[in-house]
Amino acid sequence: MIVYTVGTFDLLHVGHLALLKYCASLGNTVAVGIASDEVVKLYKPNIPVIPLEQRIEMLQALRCVNIVIPYHELDYLSVCQEVKADIFVIGEDWGRKPHNQDVENYFNVQGKRVVQIKYNPRTSSTKIKQNVIAQFQRDKHIAQEIE
Repeated sequence: MIVYTVGTFDLLHVGHLALLKYCASLGNTVAVGIASDEVVKLYKPNIPVIPLEQRIEMLQALRCVNIVIPYHELDYLSVCQEVKADIFVIGEDWGRKPHNQDVENYFNVQGKRVVQIKYNPRTSSTKIKQNVIAQFQRDKHIAQEIE
């Protein structure tokens, strides 16, 4: 079975690893679609900290990932069809946008599965960024007090 999932995978963390390991438990091939900076701009306020090429390289280094495919448009269906995905794993915020409905309709007609998962509450790239900024501001404030 081929399992396909998508994401930004900026600041790779344990939540990402849990998702990818879960995907590996569902099938024998894990294909990962990774959002380009242009795509991320469509649904997030900031582009990723880590450049696309480096995010691809990190995912390719993981044993639980077999295929990494960057995507430059919000079109999940074409890659699902390209990799011949049997299962599409997506986060709980999937929603009912037209490009999402196309994927669900395709999988239903083909007798395949869309699996929604809850996000790992332990961490996120956004939380990591917020912690780094807060730590930087604390350190900067302490340094100013010492001067």
